[in-house]
Amino acid sequence: MTSSLRDWQRRCIDTALEHFLSSPHFFCQATPGAGKTRMAAELARCLLEQGKIDLVLCFAPSCQVVDGFRSTFAAVLGKRLDGLLGAVGAAYTYQAMDYRDEAFWRLLDDYRVFAVFDEIHHCAGHDPLLSNAWGQQILQRIQDRAAFTLALSGTPWRSDDRAIALARYSSPEGHLICDYRYGLREAIADGVCRVPRIVLLDNQKVKLTEELETESTVRLFPSIAKLLGESPVTFEELLRHDEVIDQLLGLGCAKLDELRQIKPDAAGLVVATDIEHAQQIVQALEASGEGCRVVTNRTPNAQQVINAFRHSDCRWIVAVGMISEGTDIPRLQVCCYLSRIRTELHYRQVLGRVLRRMGESDDQAWLFMLAEPTLRRFAERIADDLPDDLAVLSRVKMPAASSGSMAGGMGATCDIDGCGGREAGQSLGAGLAGAYSLGDFAAEPSYQVSFSQHYRQLLLACL
Repeated sequence: MTSSLRDWQRRCIDTALEHFLSSPHFFCQATPGAGKTRMAAELARCLLEQGKIDLVLCFAPSCQVVDGFRSTFAAVLGKRLDGLLGAVGAAYTYQAMDYRDEAFWRLLDDYRVFAVFDEIHHCAGHDPLLSNAWGQQILQRIQDRAAFTLALSGTPWRSDDRAIALARYSSPEGHLICDYRYGLREAIADGVCRVPRIVLLDNQKVKLTEELETESTVRLFPSIAKLLGESPVTFEELLRHDEVIDQLLGLGCAKLDELRQIKPDAAGLVVATDIEHAQQIVQALEASGEGCRVVTNRTPNAQQVINAFRHSDCRWIVAVGMISEGTDIPRLQVCCYLSRIRTELHYRQVLGRVLRRMGESDDQAWLFMLAEPTLRRFAERIADDLPDDLAVLSRVKMPAASSGSMAGGMGATCDIDGCGGREAGQSLGAGLAGAYSLGDFAAEPSYQVSFSQHYRQLLLACL
């Protein structure tokens, strides 16, 4: 077996090979960034060398991940995975399964096929009636015909709580049974993943002015949670507020400056809500002198843009739905979460983009976001997946920023020259019967979920 394999990959492969002696289906949960694709390729190599399979078929949720599978498998196997003459197999998106003809599916009857499913949580169901389209294809076309299957996931649960295809669950508890599990706790201890630091930006003096037809009212809120719960302001509107954008980007830029002192090519990711929002973020970054790239589902040659960024020195990439899952850009160490999506699945996948470790000098990963209640719960649950002495929730006093800095709005945190401040009191809720605006945010503490050498009791005491 290849000597460069990580210990967990070796153990997983050995476990899978033994498991295949009695069952054809193997489910592996490994934290994002741990190296699932490499492990799968090495397992395929072992099965080929043992003469147990003839072909390899891989399925993944996006073209970006499929390309990664093709390149990794080709490097490990020494044979192409492009489905052309002479290839050892092929890799497709889950969407592409609907367009395969019967001749393709007969491959599973005529040959011993090893079927690999990445991010299998996208495929729902144990029976056709409770499955989504992708799950149905797996159940009807592959499950009972493949020689072996490997189901992979870094986040093995679904937002709709439906069962995952090819997964087994305990009865009556309904807990997912993994044949091999490699969590964030183990990955950090082994030096495979970076230690995450999550900063939740909050403010204790949020001023909201509501302009009605005949009068205006001013209210103060002690937190962003109170603002969202007791006012007309929505989370998405807050994410589009110029001062909120400037503040979070200011935090991210300051941290990236620090990290690039140690690792000069370190980079940052901004996860935006939609294309219009992404352009707003790009304008803010460029106004401050930051170099950035933008990639969305409408970007021509999006994969080429991602690949170019992966190997460049550009500081930031702004993405809408393109880099949340499976995309490997190891130099990413900072993320600003400005997506309206508030599911734990998406949250953990995004965090996983900054966790992949490259060496001894890049042990930090930073995630900046608003202290919205749901996101805060997700951040606190990350602590459950960490070694007991690495989790603490602390309050960090944010110093006032100089006027004209990118961070000059909400609870100023850093001084970045070159960006003119935006006018305070930006209007929200355009088109509604009334209008409302947010005034300047006072310089107040943020909350930081940091993971350094502290005692877990501190976490419990602060919550």
